[in-house]
Amino acid sequence: MAVRIRLTRLGRKKKPFYRIIVADGEAKRDGKFLDIIGTYDPMQDPAVVKIDSEKLNDWLGKGATPSVTVSNLIKKHAAA
Repeated sequence: MAVRIRLTRLGRKKKPFYRIIVADGEAKRDGKFLDIIGTYDPMQDPAVVKIDSEKLNDWLGKGATPSVTVSNLIKKHAAA
């Protein structure tokens, strides 16, 4: 079971809002997940990224791999 850290979409049409979640690699995009570790709101100016660093480090320590988009958001959050 490969565990991934990725985005799940919320919000309405043309107004996206995302949760940063930990899920099984084979689960659907908006399907079952293990944990919510943050949020991403691209509609704000500038975009708002909130990540619980403690949960993130815990899941990375357990072997979860972030998606490309989430790894970019983590770098953006760490720089701020």
